[in-house]
Amino acid sequence: MKELSAVRSREALSLGENTRKITLIALFGVAVFISKAFLPSPIDKMVVAVQALFLALGSLLSRRFGATSVAAIGAVLTILVRPSLAFFTIAFALIYGLLTDGFISIFHVRAPRGDVRTIRLMAAMTVSTAITGLASYYVTAHVLALVARNPVLEITILLVGVVSGLLGGYLAMLIWRKALRHIV
Repeated sequence: MKELSAVRSREALSLGENTRKITLIALFGVAVFISKAFLPSPIDKMVVAVQALFLALGSLLSRRFGATSVAAIGAVLTILVRPSLAFFTIAFALIYGLLTDGFISIFHVRAPRGDVRTIRLMAAMTVSTAITGLASYYVTAHVLALVARNPVLEITILLVGVVSGLLGGYLAMLIWRKALRHIV
């Protein structure tokens, strides 16, 4: 009887942890939407530190596709405001989420006992942010011709993407260490 009670307690605890994770991932997706939806293109490709922060936290929260889930929620909400480019919004959000999840895994960002490796997290976010920013600008400027090609803007997007990735990764580490790892 005690064993059955212990199993039920673990299941309830696990259910509570999962509910907290899902709720936080949904809130992070809303934050990504708010930070992205009201900026014009290509400015939205440069101001991505907030997105990098919440995708990194989503990936750290959920071992599988956390950043992708955050990005997908943000993209679906963004489509409600900017439906004309829905396909590209979804595509690049998923690419950004998958790259973030992938690089966080490849760089072995998670350390033992729930900590994160700061430099590796910053590197993962920098690489995924720079790749996504340049790819989305390329599609916007070259494939769709929505904005004129501008080498200065391209370099600016690359530099701001790198800085945003570094900043987002660093802030995610701070928030993770101070609050989130103790909640989940």
